[in-house]
Amino acid sequence: MNENKENTGKQAGRKAKTNRAVHRYGIKLNDDENARFTTLLLQSGLNEKAKFIKNMIFGTEMKTVKIDKAAMDYYIRLTNFYAQFQAIGNNYNQTVKAIKTNFSEKRALSLLYKLEKTTIELIVLNKKIINLTREFEEKHLNLK
Repeated sequence: MNENKENTGKQAGRKAKTNRAVHRYGIKLNDDENARFTTLLLQSGLNEKAKFIKNMIFGTEMKTVKIDKAAMDYYIRLTNFYAQFQAIGNNYNQTVKAIKTNFSEKRALSLLYKLEKTTIELIVLNKKIINLTREFEEKHLNLK
């Protein structure tokens, strides 16, 4: 099956790069230098060593991000707690409406008094949580 194909001007394969990186350099590191290099690479968040080295050589600003697992867990739990706190607020409103519509005035006042005492306990607990959060941020997150 030798057919003459006309040249349509299309070439197979990918386009050649105009400014290929062909210059190669090698360095050797001792154990301490390699440990420091690896730490800096991990802190940079880059996955490729070559990109990291180029950025360091040519002075590109490097940002290091430290992920504190304890802080992440704390904020995840705090977020979940906030969602639960909102749900309690919604339930609170629904409870007050149900008490007013389904009970006599005397019984409603009695139930609302109990609800008020529980709400005060919740407010005290919320203040403790806010204080613990501020304390945690000051000690561990260094927020300024």
